[in-house]
Amino acid sequence: MNLKKSLIVALILGAMGLVGWELYWRSQGFSKSIDDNDALWALERSKVDDLSKEDVVLIGSSRVHFDIQLDEWKKITGKKPIQLSSGGCSPLPVFHDIVNTSPFNGTILVGVTPGLFFSTTYPEAPPWAWPQARVDHFHNRTFAQRINHKLSIPLQSSFAFISEVEGIDGINLKELLGKVKIGDRVFDPMPPFHSFEHIRLDRNVRMKKRMETDTAFANTVKKVWQFFMSGGGPPPDKEGTMSFFLEDLKKFKEKGGNVILLRCPSTGYLRDFETNVTPRNKFWDELVEKASVKAYHFEDYPQLQNLTLPEWSHLIADDADYFTREFIKIMQLDGILPNQKTN
Repeated sequence: MNLKKSLIVALILGAMGLVGWELYWRSQGFSKSIDDNDALWALERSKVDDLSKEDVVLIGSSRVHFDIQLDEWKKITGKKPIQLSSGGCSPLPVFHDIVNTSPFNGTILVGVTPGLFFSTTYPEAPPWAWPQARVDHFHNRTFAQRINHKLSIPLQSSFAFISEVEGIDGINLKELLGKVKIGDRVFDPMPPFHSFEHIRLDRNVRMKKRMETDTAFANTVKKVWQFFMSGGGPPPDKEGTMSFFLEDLKKFKEKGGNVILLRCPSTGYLRDFETNVTPRNKFWDELVEKASVKAYHFEDYPQLQNLTLPEWSHLIADDADYFTREFIKIMQLDGILPNQKTN
């Protein structure tokens, strides 16, 4: 009986602690969220092999992730694209994987963020290693890992404290322990990087409303971009990245695939940096000429300009909806996408 009572007391105390911990983080402004981890990405990647020639896959970095809204796309075309873009990543490893391991021969929209697309083909460099890790996880994931991810979704959808967001906003145990100051432990000099997006199970991303209303919060993200841009680093590898992409593009065309290049908006400090380091005439224009595919640069369309990017690089939610609608209209006028609407 004593053992039974002890177990009951332990369960009650554990439940109280769990509720208290969750309420504390909710009071600090955190909310339940889906983690954009390798497992979630792999789940979307697994759908690609079964797509038809009429389907669309989105790859790129965070601009395509934020700026293309899946629901708006579906309203106009009747089908959602598959979202495989990832923040801070080159699209080249993902494109290479689809071209060389998947039977898919529909349309791939490739987001071209110059500093990432033309960055490198060096396997250990973060813009390459991060997307490659996701590709590797997709191909090597075990049955246990798949089950574990499925079981985690109800928890992620219910509790804020189990978030796997890394950085200043990380509140899982590993992240919290990593922030404890012990002796002379040296911390990363990078400014605090707050999470500023909401993500769904289909990997659709929308910017948090706070980015529109809290200038100080938006400025924390600007400081991170400035930190990265001012840190120097190796110059873009235009020749290596373009050659790698064009070789895969040739293979994809040969099996009937279609590619669209998209340059999403940027502004302010980031736009100036991109103009200086990756000028359009030497990077984008040359890529478009050699690729010989449909390509869309926001500077060429008045309706895709003068939108709101609180931290110079990503559109607020309402403008992302608008951008998606207008971009689809442009492609439809070019005969790339069907002019199909659903009720």
